[in-house]
Amino acid sequence: MQIIAYLGQNAPWSWMIAGLVLLALELVVPGGYLLWMGIAGILTGLLVMFQPLDWPLQWLVFGVLSLVSILIWVRVSRRRGSQTDRPLLNHRAEQFIGQEAVLDRPIEGGFGRLALGDSIWRIAGPDLPVGQRVRIVSAEGPVLRVEAV
Repeated sequence: MQIIAYLGQNAPWSWMIAGLVLLALELVVPGGYLLWMGIAGILTGLLVMFQPLDWPLQWLVFGVLSLVSILIWVRVSRRRGSQTDRPLLNHRAEQFIGQEAVLDRPIEGGFGRLALGDSIWRIAGPDLPVGQRVRIVSAEGPVLRVEAV
């Protein structure tokens, strides 16, 4: 009971300390949510410092600030997308689209194999003989779709 009375007497500082603890937890448990909850805790502490509020209203202010800031952050981060100078880094199959190669094995029954770089890829396309020049037109998972050139 003494702890609750102490927190009630020092509500602004309690909220600010709780906000700082949430910010510190964000360093340990990344994800972004605790960051905005920590900022909401600090803002709640500042509000309570200048405008005393009852505990239920303080929790309501903290909850609303947390939810609003998290929702805004989620919307902005989803709209922003990921900017990179190497968009095909983890999409190896898509890197080959548009390239031409010579078949070292025939395509039979609609499928074959083709050596590209340091790998052998499964290819799909019309039946073609060895030595035929092909162009890679698309990638469907690990299978490259080819056509005769």
